[in-house]
Amino acid sequence: MKSKIISKLPVLIAAVLMIVIYNLPIWWVSLTAPNYPEEAFPDGVKIHFHFNGVFNGCKQVEKDEIHEDQSLDCVHEMDTINHYVGMYPIAAGGAVEVAFSVFLIALAFVMLISYACDDSKRRMLIQIVGFSIIVIWMILALYVPGGLKYQTSKYLEGRVAALGQEDSDISEDLSPGEALIASLKSSLESSGVEVEGEKKAELSKKEKDIAFLKDAFETSQTRLAIQEKWNGSGAQLLSWHYRANLARYFNDPAKISPMVKKIQLATHVAFVLILIIMAVLVIGSRKTDSLIYKLLILVPMALPVFFVVFYAVWLSWYGHNMNDMGAFTLKAFMPTVFGQGKVAQFTTNSYPHIGFFLMLLSSALLGFSFINQRKKSGED
Repeated sequence: MKSKIISKLPVLIAAVLMIVIYNLPIWWVSLTAPNYPEEAFPDGVKIHFHFNGVFNGCKQVEKDEIHEDQSLDCVHEMDTINHYVGMYPIAAGGAVEVAFSVFLIALAFVMLISYACDDSKRRMLIQIVGFSIIVIWMILALYVPGGLKYQTSKYLEGRVAALGQEDSDISEDLSPGEALIASLKSSLESSGVEVEGEKKAELSKKEKDIAFLKDAFETSQTRLAIQEKWNGSGAQLLSWHYRANLARYFNDPAKISPMVKKIQLATHVAFVLILIIMAVLVIGSRKTDSLIYKLLILVPMALPVFFVVFYAVWLSWYGHNMNDMGAFTLKAFMPTVFGQGKVAQFTTNSYPHIGFFLMLLSSALLGFSFINQRKKSGED
């Protein structure tokens, strides 16, 4: 009994770590150059890679001369730098992987929980229930109108940030009349008079981000001959958002349209592949001596490797698929995956963040559990 607890407890801890890691930065990248002084950019132009998107890594800089804090949008800043040599915006890379990341993490979670169960019938029940929930969740989030509300807040925040707005509140500019009403309300409240009416109408952060994305989508459609109606599904957002990022600096429909079609196809293929993987796991992991059963722990254990491989592949894509419309011509290159590199006048830094170290911890726990169980099986 004690040996079972010793071998299974690390698996359960690793499963919980999967959920924690999802919202943490996994990797960070920064650019430094003489024209980005340390006073304004203490860490250079820095961005954080998460499973669910790329986010601003720059700290708030206090401007003494104007007595206010200035928040730097370093995702937009890096996109601006990169576009001069023809590189596409960061959000153009890994669009499908990012959209499916929450479902893949949930899949890994169910795999680990089922691995920790020795009874084959209970293990199958855990998988069937867990996988069914994930499938329903995917269908709702990706294909049902209004399904964006089933996506995670962090994913939606990343979609907003990629469009150049880190906070969707920025998009809510007040008209002169609204500004006057807001000023009067503020004055009344400061005088001790309670003002009611709009508190119930306040939107959550997720609702604000969805509203922002809808407005951005509908605004973009006004410039098209054939307009698409907003349905609020994840699949629609994915393909439109991908197109919007590709065309932000290089509006070349002849080149962009085929790329968007590939992403749309990849979305459906990824969905079907996940269904197939689930079916294989349910059928093949009934026996604890089977390879499929071992994959329940080996695949989540290899998560750090998967991340680095996908990260390197997409960096290569950025460096080898530059648009000819860039202001400068740069020979195709492989951006720095790990460590420090040099591109023109820019020094690049690329290193793991806290999320990656937690992934390594998770892998170590799973490795310990796997080896311990193999030893136990050998003794039996």
